[in-house]
Amino acid sequence: MYTFPDELRAALESVSASMVYYQNVDGKAVPVLATDGFCRNTGMSREEVLPWLRRGMFERMHPDDVGLVSQVSDEFLRRKGPYDVVFRCRLSNAPKPDNPSGNDQMLPDRDYVFIHGLGSWQTMPDGTELAVICYANLTATVRIFREKMDTYGLFQKDRFYTDSVTGLPNINYFHEFGEEKAEQIRAAGHKPVVVYADVESMQSYNSQYGFEEGDNLLRLISTALKDHFPKSLVTRGADDHFIILTGVDDHAALQDALQQVNEWVRRNAKGNTSGIRCGISPVELNKLGSAIDHGRHALKRINNNLNQQVSFFSRELDEDYWRSRYIVENIDKAIENGWIKVFYHALYRLESQKIAAFEALARWVDPMRGTISPGEFIPVLQKYHLLYKLDLCMFKNVCEEIRLRRDNGLPLLPVSINFSRQDFDHTDVVGQMDEIYRDSGVGEIVDKSYFIIEITEQDIAADPESCRRQVKRIKDSGYRLWLDDFGSGYSSFNMFSMFQFDLIKYDMELIRHLDDNGGTNRLILRDLVHLARALKLHTLIEGVETQEQLDFIREIGCELVQGYYYHRPESLEMILFRIRGGDAIRPCETPEERERLNGKWFQS
Repeated sequence: MYTFPDELRAALESVSASMVYYQNVDGKAVPVLATDGFCRNTGMSREEVLPWLRRGMFERMHPDDVGLVSQVSDEFLRRKGPYDVVFRCRLSNAPKPDNPSGNDQMLPDRDYVFIHGLGSWQTMPDGTELAVICYANLTATVRIFREKMDTYGLFQKDRFYTDSVTGLPNINYFHEFGEEKAEQIRAAGHKPVVVYADVESMQSYNSQYGFEEGDNLLRLISTALKDHFPKSLVTRGADDHFIILTGVDDHAALQDALQQVNEWVRRNAKGNTSGIRCGISPVELNKLGSAIDHGRHALKRINNNLNQQVSFFSRELDEDYWRSRYIVENIDKAIENGWIKVFYHALYRLESQKIAAFEALARWVDPMRGTISPGEFIPVLQKYHLLYKLDLCMFKNVCEEIRLRRDNGLPLLPVSINFSRQDFDHTDVVGQMDEIYRDSGVGEIVDKSYFIIEITEQDIAADPESCRRQVKRIKDSGYRLWLDDFGSGYSSFNMFSMFQFDLIKYDMELIRHLDDNGGTNRLILRDLVHLARALKLHTLIEGVETQEQLDFIREIGCELVQGYYYHRPESLEMILFRIRGGDAIRPCETPEERERLNGKWFQS
């Protein structure tokens, strides 16, 4: 870790600008110095601020911005892109007057300020390269600017209220006069709505035709919007976004108007463009800001659906947003308080009819919201690049429960834990696992081969070169490696020459649809199992639910099975409860049996 000379440290710490110096340590940005300006902005002392930064700034960041900032940070750290990003953040942990509990996740969006982070690299006297990021409070700057504007009585035509590219009113004007316009719409007998629009594939358009033509496209769209919404407030938001406040009597007429905008833009644009896509939200009284957020969330729901141009906000969508936000803001608390539980799903060997291993599955048991489904929290954590926290927590929980299993007389069977390729982009996964393994003290009970790391075929196919390095580290450290969900997408057999897997786990959709399309999956699975054995790979088929499926798997000679036909996932607590109630332990392989049967598989 870099150590500043005393005189240099004192000089840098006294800087009034809000800056932080970071060092790249094993691919992770580690803060090493914060200026007085940064401490003042965060409301923390120097003793508090560096430990807080090392835990990550995300706990104060707006959930919608976490993914973007994480991506920009990763690219900057790997010298693949600049650090130039605007995000929303809370600058104080102090409770608000209407929130005396100090419960951060309940704070409204108005308590966030806009921060502009701008980074560069600086070479220190000894040659060490440090990243320097300056954090500017845009909200405070705008507030000061607006106060000066009010002093001189400047209105819409001033720069503060006008977009320089399109000549439209900008977002400042919208926030200042939007409520007044909404009242005018209501007074005229219409329902005010916010249309939050963005230009589809704007980045591609700029790359193909140049930024000048990109600006011309923005002007063309602004003209079309003004022509088709003549009595509405049409403004330009950030980047390629437009925000329209208009009155509506029926959704069909609004959709028709937006379609006409796109048709006109496509006819008149110099290059190929699909025009705009829109999220639409009604405006409740004195809740214009919420309507903008709702419109933005509705727009995001379109995602990559090229056939959809318009999405309407709904209460269900709002509930999805708040559920996602709860997950993002409480994942650290869930880990710290033990809300993340391990549920063990047994894997059976067909020859011995005994449990050969377990898969560790995550369950979030929340004291307020009950059990949160992994189908709900895993996609959210993946979207916001927080999945590594869950995966490492699962590894730690499995380690901690090994001693409990031994002390209660339970067989110590291997356990597989799911990891994502995304994890390796955010932390030193193998280093963290080794540290957890060492600190838990389970090395005196089991060696690292007890732990199996599962990585999906899709993850590896997305970035095979990066995965190759990580997979090698996993194997070199002594852990075992399984390829999960093989056959769920585009399967490349070339990966078997690139990676050293111990087992292939076939996607459950193959067994669920055995007889579709003339029984194609029967032929595929039979050949895949024979190929794996020839490649010295163990095989497992998951998703087994019927006797017919089991008979087929036994017929083609697959080694291991997993599914509800045999066993449903359950916690260690439930397993111990059943045993204390008189249930017998299910038949499990001994280490000697496991070694003998594993070897026999390749001799048959």
